[in-house]
Amino acid sequence: MAWDWEVFCKETTSGDIVAGCFGRGADYTYLNWIFKAWGWTLSVAVLALVVALVVGSLMGIFRTAPNRWLVALGNAWTELFRNIPLLVQIFLWYHVIPSIFISLRGVPSFVLVVFALGFFTSARISEQVKAGIQALPKGQRYAGLAMGLTLPQTYRYVLLPMAFRIVIPPLTSESMNIVKNSSVAFAVSIAELTMFAMQAGEETSRNIEIYLAVTGLYFISAFAINRLALFIENRVRVPGMIGGK
Repeated sequence: MAWDWEVFCKETTSGDIVAGCFGRGADYTYLNWIFKAWGWTLSVAVLALVVALVVGSLMGIFRTAPNRWLVALGNAWTELFRNIPLLVQIFLWYHVIPSIFISLRGVPSFVLVVFALGFFTSARISEQVKAGIQALPKGQRYAGLAMGLTLPQTYRYVLLPMAFRIVIPPLTSESMNIVKNSSVAFAVSIAELTMFAMQAGEETSRNIEIYLAVTGLYFISAFAINRLALFIENRVRVPGMIGGK
């Protein structure tokens, strides 16, 4: 069967070819649609990554704190969110939690997916931040406290800046994974790339072209994150530390 890449230039309702492939108004093409879906994918991934970095870093700090209650809270969070499948967590956020907390019933599914994916990834980032802090010499914590810094200040100004430099490679992998994991958002009707592929493939019967294009956009997204993280890693690398020169 011959491939037909002109499918992306077709108008989504009439099936007519649109000159230039990008339509306007009623001339909405599959190329318009796939780029809009890509935007939704990136939006979910970026916002979920922000949530994951903030919450995961906080839980990683708790798990290395001298307070046993904070350690217990960090461990409980990590074990809870990393041991429940992501798709199940998304369904819990979409179907169960709004039934328990009435105030969440009007929250858009996009927001619920961002938090579900962010909390799921935060459990993995928590492990990495914990490992980065524990990889540092214990003398750095003591030195910060000896200089008159409080424990939160010691984490902020001494431990975390060094720990994040150490864990950039695994954080890169998590950032790439969060783009790929965003594909489960189709399950709650987020119009991202995977949903586009399913619907457009069914409408056009050109599954090869549609899925190859979607695969290419996922690859471009993950590869761009990889290159950006590598650039950041090279700029912030500390000589003499792990991975340094």
